Amino acid sequence: QVQLVESGGGLVQAGGSLRLSCVASGGAFSNYPMGWFRQAPGKEREFVAAISRGGGTTNYGDSVKGRFIISRDNAKNTVYLQMNSLKPEDTAVYYCAADGRGRGKVVGDWAYWGQGTQVTVSS
Repeated sequence: QVQLVESGGGLVQAGGSLRLSCVASGGAFSNYPMGWFRQAPGKEREFVAAISRGGGTTNYGDSVKGRFIISRDNAKNTVYLQMNSLKPEDTAVYYCAADGRGRGKVVGDWAYWGQGTQVTVSS
């Protein structure tokens, strides 16, 4: 069983940056594709980014392309999400996900989830 713990959320002004971290335990981290999703109040959980096992392939949701960067450090069992040029519409709870299958862009593609970290972007 894989456990995921996110951190790094908080309150930031529009145009600012935050870096989220997700530490994994209980599994072979380097064997898992990793991803980030987000969920705003009243909305469905939305794909943000994913990264392959070795980190060589990344994918992004259209709304964050060019602003967010996903990366991983397999030695530290950690995946990161660098968020730049933040907008108020980026406000959401951000979730880390592990062991993605298929295209990895829907919730059902992922086996393990963290509890989430709140990101609030003020205008």
